[in-house]
Amino acid sequence: MAHPIRIAPSILSADFGRLAEEVAAIASADYVHVDVMDGHFVPNLTIGPVVIDAVRRATKLPLDVHLMIEDAERWVPDYARAGADSIGVHVEACPHLHRTIGQIRELGKRACVVLNPATPLEMIEWVLRDVHMVLVMSVNPGFGGQKLIASALEKITALRAMIEARGLDVEIEIDGGVKVDNIADVVRAGANVIVSGSGIFGTKDYAATIAKMREHAEAARRR
Repeated sequence: MAHPIRIAPSILSADFGRLAEEVAAIASADYVHVDVMDGHFVPNLTIGPVVIDAVRRATKLPLDVHLMIEDAERWVPDYARAGADSIGVHVEACPHLHRTIGQIRELGKRACVVLNPATPLEMIEWVLRDVHMVLVMSVNPGFGGQKLIASALEKITALRAMIEARGLDVEIEIDGGVKVDNIADVVRAGANVIVSGSGIFGTKDYAATIAKMREHAEAARRR
């Protein structure tokens, strides 16, 4: 099943002093991607439910919340109440992954499972039919502005084959180092939800960059 291309700017790279304005400037995107880091699972500390609630009030776009935190099951209800539409949890941080995914779904949210670059696809084989989306990290999580790890594209291609072989309706998201000049490669590999932080917020005209990314992605699909 060919899912639509969806562009998801990551506000990790936005100016937090002007966050409402920054979010308004990406209104032509499909999702707002929100990275939550706890300083334990990843070496950085970012935001919590209070900021997500503020972002929720600043936009009508769906909020794609990526939890890079330990004890994710403890915090899932708080992020759901704050306004998350999709909640992603790491296989590496969830000892009871099936239970946590079920918790997200029971709260009426889209469930996403996330894989770090070195984590094999076999780790999600038995929950693949329970999720709406798989996020393949193409950088090691914790910081924005990193270069895309090329092997992530091979992983995405293998994941797409795995999903199709099972006849599942699961989207593939990629996060890390995606910019205008490599988005075509990412789409050809099989991803349809494209997270980009500095690739969008590091440019002068966010709307123009989003439009260019969408143009390149759609062109890659037609080839």
